[in-house]
Amino acid sequence: MGLLECCARCLVGAPFASLVATGLCFFGVALFCGCGHEALTGTEKLIETYFSKNYQDYEYLINVIHAFQYFIYGTASFFFLYGALLLAEGFYTTGAVRQIFGDYKTTICGKGLSATVTGGQKGRGSRGQHQAHSLERVCHCLGKWLGHPDKFVGITYALTIVWLLVFACSAVPVYIYFNTWTTCQSIAFPSKTSASIGSLCADARMYGVLPWNAFPGKVCGSNLLSICKTAEFQMTFHLFIAAFVGAAATLVSLLTFMIAATYNFAVLKLMGRGTKF
Repeated sequence: MGLLECCARCLVGAPFASLVATGLCFFGVALFCGCGHEALTGTEKLIETYFSKNYQDYEYLINVIHAFQYFIYGTASFFFLYGALLLAEGFYTTGAVRQIFGDYKTTICGKGLSATVTGGQKGRGSRGQHQAHSLERVCHCLGKWLGHPDKFVGITYALTIVWLLVFACSAVPVYIYFNTWTTCQSIAFPSKTSASIGSLCADARMYGVLPWNAFPGKVCGSNLLSICKTAEFQMTFHLFIAAFVGAAATLVSLLTFMIAATYNFAVLKLMGRGTKF
């Protein structure tokens, strides 16, 4: 019964919103980084194979692709650490909030954090609980670091704004590949369009992928249809879609983190000042 009671108490005190957001964040970032990296590599191969034979035409594009890939490496590392930090903050602040409302008997760490944020007592001063008192002091010190949901709200809010830009940028290659795929569908089924097959093209220069003096820069007609049928094009297109979905999942996780941290901060701040809802 002691083990079951301990497990039940841990489940009651778990920050489910932070747990869901952390899992969604890790899943989204992994999907965005892994698929985005491979999709950029596939795009580089498609450009140099079909759209330009002169290296100088796509040299700048390759540099941009490599820069984005390095950005992906940094993004994966940062979100792994920040997601773990937000999860830890969720555990600490949720424990303090539920101690205030009396939902469950909190752990020593939860009490240490509650004292840090709300300005309560720091310790009991019990003579027979030196070990527990030491642990409480350690958790109180950790609470000074993790027990500032206002700072986490601000950082997460700024990070959400930045990630909105990343999310918008991840939609651009999906749009380009979708337009190319739609053009290929028109070529494959000429009865659905009034234009001649030879005039249906995919021009990489139009999207700024290649400079206007790049040659040929575009592929038309049956040649374009043959490109769309390659496994390389299909795989790259689907990888960009998966990266876009991963960016969306990461955005949802950041919003969930921000809402949870805002709620915890509001409760701890208002209840710490004696204000009632």
